[in-house]
Amino acid sequence: MSILPIRRDIRFSLAAERISDWHPRGQVTTQFINTLSLFFPVGERFFIQAVRHYRDQVSDPELQKAMTAFIGQEAMHGREHEEYNDLMQQAGLPAVALENRVKALLERIKAVAPPSTQLAITIALEHYTALLADWVLSVDAVTRDTEPGYQALWRWHSLEETEHKAVAYDVWNAVMKDRPRAYAERAAVQLIATGLFMALVSVYTVRMVRADRKARGLKQWRSLAGFLVGREGFLRRSFRPWLDYFKPGFHPWQHDNRHFLAEIEDFVRGQQALSAAA
Repeated sequence: MSILPIRRDIRFSLAAERISDWHPRGQVTTQFINTLSLFFPVGERFFIQAVRHYRDQVSDPELQKAMTAFIGQEAMHGREHEEYNDLMQQAGLPAVALENRVKALLERIKAVAPPSTQLAITIALEHYTALLADWVLSVDAVTRDTEPGYQALWRWHSLEETEHKAVAYDVWNAVMKDRPRAYAERAAVQLIATGLFMALVSVYTVRMVRADRKARGLKQWRSLAGFLVGREGFLRRSFRPWLDYFKPGFHPWQHDNRHFLAEIEDFVRGQQALSAAA
């Protein structure tokens, strides 16, 4: 299956006064989702560099086009999440400090890990973000009744993550598939990357909640638990698709949710109309 991503330059208007309570489940759930945003600007730059390193080793012209679009989309995601993260910092949340820790970690990885491992990290986390995107797009309750600006940003990001979810993996297959121990590397890196990412998200969410005076109470934490492990929760819903990554013949489009991509152009036109009216 070949789906060519498209770079789209879209701006979002986020209500600064709602940065800590834009989700109807309350401040704790809002801060959990906000915490995810802290990883994107530096993470997207890491992904761009990992894919770009192999540009000269890819001969397929269609994959070359997809790589260019992937880089463009990730750059736009990083830009919009930087503005999002700035709102957190302005609200007194420790966004800069936590984002700098993510940056320092990725810089250490780049200093010691070979390019193949950096690409393996990229495809591992692209699989994880593709599952997050599918959750956002599939489960209405994830974004229902949320503040419109934040809802639009997360839906746009999820649509484009879905659109380009196979690009880095196709690069991996093009340059690594026939190398000895390639499968072992991608499988091992997925285990390590997932464990580390989940640990960091957990710790950073607690830091964000502690900085938000209104994010208090067992009831709010229970609401977040239901959000993640309830019947339609991300962890319950995504565990089996996450395991599929470890099949030797896995490919991201075996999870075929391309039907969501039919809404992209209408979504873009709607956002452009809002921007023009602002």
